[in-house]
Amino acid sequence: MVQNMQPKPLITVTNLTMAYDSFVLQRDLNFTIQQGDIFVIMGDSGCGKSTLLRHMIGLKEPAAGTVYFRDADFWAASEGQRSQIMRRCGILYQSSALLSSMTLAENVALPLRQHTTLAPDEIADLVSLKLRLVGLAGFDGFYPSEISGGMKKRAGLARAIALDPEILFFDEPSAGLDPISARLLDDLILELRDSLGATIVIVTHELASIFAIGSDSIFLDADSHTMIAQGAPQTLLASTTNQKVKQFLTRGGSVQGTDIKPLSP
Repeated sequence: MVQNMQPKPLITVTNLTMAYDSFVLQRDLNFTIQQGDIFVIMGDSGCGKSTLLRHMIGLKEPAAGTVYFRDADFWAASEGQRSQIMRRCGILYQSSALLSSMTLAENVALPLRQHTTLAPDEIADLVSLKLRLVGLAGFDGFYPSEISGGMKKRAGLARAIALDPEILFFDEPSAGLDPISARLLDDLILELRDSLGATIVIVTHELASIFAIGSDSIFLDADSHTMIAQGAPQTLLASTTNQKVKQFLTRGGSVQGTDIKPLSP
């Protein structure tokens, strides 16, 4: 008799401790991220959300614990193996991190020039495609200073998906955007998840985004220095008994949402 087997998590974080010298920011973090998730890392300011992201994308080694990409222990792997893992990832930084001296097309082309042997005309075709996917068709020759904040986010996203990544990491993608631009970015993230089949890990404190796109989440607590909740944001909103999580998800309103009206995914 053949038994149905659960798919292996795409990312597994085990007993992770984050520290700066002797100061422990978070300890004993244990969670998994499944293929196709939009996984939200949330918590109050200063709890270590962005630091956790840095541990997961190879910018900071954890004080203890492991980060697995499927069966590969990321921090125990060689530098070459880590580089290969990161080739499967795309990153959208909070500031978009576009190079101001380059056009949008040149910014998006950077990873293709660095990591592929494609001919210049093939790269140009892919760059145009990626810019079209994020709604920036015709803006190839524009410089970052010539476009709006929302457009910069989308251009950064086009660069993040240049290599058709398996995993996308976003650090506060809606920061600095007006509500309409933020919602359009959320819609774009959902479209890209569906069209690319990518798994998305997102750091955000924006409730509208958390409820609109999050399929799973963890809550990092700055006081106890560990995670105190995990689950789909809508499920946590309806069922949590932790007052700190409840307050965060309602911004002081009730769990029933008398003041907060979360968006449906």
